[in-house]
Amino acid sequence: MLYLRQETEADWWEVEALYDLCFAPGREALSSYRLREGVERVPELSLVARDSDEILGGAIRYWPIRVDEVKALLLGPVAVHPTRQGEGLGGSLIRESLDIAKTLGWERVILVGDAPYYKRFGFTRLEGVLMPPPTNPARVLGYSLSYRAWDGVEGTVKPYA
Repeated sequence: MLYLRQETEADWWEVEALYDLCFAPGREALSSYRLREGVERVPELSLVARDSDEILGGAIRYWPIRVDEVKALLLGPVAVHPTRQGEGLGGSLIRESLDIAKTLGWERVILVGDAPYYKRFGFTRLEGVLMPPPTNPARVLGYSLSYRAWDGVEGTVKPYA
């Protein structure tokens, strides 16, 4: 049985090793990583999934960003250990973290990902929201935590400062 809890500093390197395992080398060169440089993750939304033996099964992190002057959350990365894939763990991490974000008063979430996977959670393509290049605009997806939170939001995604 797996349980979810907030990531702690003691989890940091193990989570980083999971991301290295699950993603291609050079992942930190992606545009979404440039938005995270020098910015603290949102600790309440950065979760780990562990089993009863404390073995890490998955992790998710969030970062504050802005679209021009509109505050939002950048979801990612989210990863599930290859031995735990297909169990719904990624979905659990996403759903639980979105629920927490809503209770904390956040209004919108953005990510760069595969629309067919993320649409099951309610993410849709964001028109007029530009991630730093080289990001495929079709992979820029948003989720509203409050009614129509993305309506009228356009501009360039920037680090939250």
